[in-house]
Order: sequence, then structure tokens, then C-alpha cells
Amino acid sequence: MGCWAHARRKYDEALKAAPPATRGNKDSVANQGLAYCNALFAIERELKDASPEERYAERKKRSLPILEAYSVWLKQQRSQTLPRSLVGKAIAYSLNQWEKWTAFLKDGRLEIDNNRSERSIKPFVIGRKNWLFANTPRGAKASAAIYSVIETAKENGLLPFQYLKYLFEQIPQLPDSQNPEALEPYLPWSSMLPITCRVMG
Repeated sequence: MGCWAHARRKYDEALKAAPPATRGNKDSVANQGLAYCNALFAIERELKDASPEERYAERKKRSLPILEAYSVWLKQQRSQTLPRSLVGKAIAYSLNQWEKWTAFLKDGRLEIDNNRSERSIKPFVIGRKNWLFANTPRGAKASAAIYSVIETAKENGLLPFQYLKYLFEQIPQLPDSQNPEALEPYLPWSSMLPITCRVMG
């Protein structure tokens, strides 16, 4: 999967670095590239509450023609743009990532960008200077597992502290905590978790 937010950002950066006259020119290459990306994001905003099946059908109907036009435009612009310029790099980036860019069309459950994932890991990216070194590889592995559990809990509408407390109280009492089937009721998406673990509202 490719992230269209990254494709869009390349044109945005090219525009910010351009002279003021170019920035306001809607026919500039950077503005045209940005317009293709914005058109795709506009469709995604409209499909925010649609079912995966509806998203799949609407993307085929509405997003695919934009992608096809964008592909033709990219190939035309490649030969007319300086490859080392910011716009040239934005065009090359889209062409090089094309297979990944179009993957979201294959399934309505797929997102057009990975912004949600990036937001989830942002606290750890910000904090990593504070925890620059894990004392041991085993400690680093344990930390990664805990971060994963916490973020998955959040994504499933759970209160991380309450959820971890529940796990630490219940899992040691299982006859076989290594059995995947025995752990199933304790996974973050399980409907068997107590209400005290859930975000209310």
C-alpha cells in the first residue's frame, strides 16, 4: 500500500518552495499535481461512512478515472520537467510508487493513506529521544509488544490502563496461557471483554 498523503506532500513542498507568482498559478505543474491528489481525497471524505462494498464500487466509478488521467499526466510531465527539481521529484515519486498508489482500489477496507497509523506511532516517535536505548534486545522486544497492545486497544475503543489491568489479573489464572484459543476472549476486539475496559460515550 502506498500513502497518498506522501504523494500530495511532495507537490505541497514544491509549491511552498516556488516563487509567489507560481504558487498562485493554478496551471503550474505543482498545482496540477496537487489537484489530482486533492480530487482523490475529496472522494474519500465523501465515502468516510460508506461500507467497504460501497467504497469499492464508488472508487472504481469515481477514483479510477482520476487515477488514469493522473497517470497520463505524469508521463507527459516527466519529459518536460527538470528531474532534480522538487516538482520533478514529486512526479518521479508518483511514477515509481504507482503499483502501491493504486492498491487501495482493490478492497474497500483499505485506506488511501496511512495517516491513522502514523498518528498512532507519533507519541513513540516524539518520545524516542527520552528512551534512546533499551538496556537489552529482550527489553526492546517487550516494549514493542506493549506499545502494540496499547495502540490496538485504543483503536478498538478500550481504555489501555483498564484493559492491561484486566489482562494482568486474568491471564495468569489461565490453565494454558500459550493456547491461542484460550487467549481469544482477551484480545482487544473481543466482545467478551468487560464494560469497565471500554471507552463510554
